[in-house]
Amino acid sequence: VQLQAYGGGLVQPGGSLRLSCAASGFTLDDYAIGWFRQAPGKEREGISCITSGDSVTHFTDSVKGRFTTSRDYAKNTVYLQMNSLKPEDTAVYYCAAEWSYYCSARPQDWSSMTNWGQGTLVTVSS
Repeated sequence: VQLQAYGGGLVQPGGSLRLSCAASGFTLDDYAIGWFRQAPGKEREGISCITSGDSVTHFTDSVKGRFTTSRDYAKNTVYLQMNSLKPEDTAVYYCAAEWSYYCSARPQDWSSMTNWGQGTLVTVSS
């Protein structure tokens, strides 16, 4: 089971970026996917969680209305679309997966996921 987050880079404030979370060795269909980030000197925080079947999606308050998440089942990939980016969005972003997991509305719960990928750095700066 391997996950890899990619698509990070340097973007100006107000810009957009789409991150991808690709899986190998398993299919993501039956997995909930969480997106997380860790800024320098800060603790890791959960930013989104989407259940298997995409029936439930939650976002942490700081990204609501700006970030969305979606799946491409054919590509076995989950995306995090980030719009209206702010300097405070600068962080290393990670994705995680958990089989048959229900996404609660509490971002602090999502860290219990057990399958984690390597992160990708997003820098928002002019």
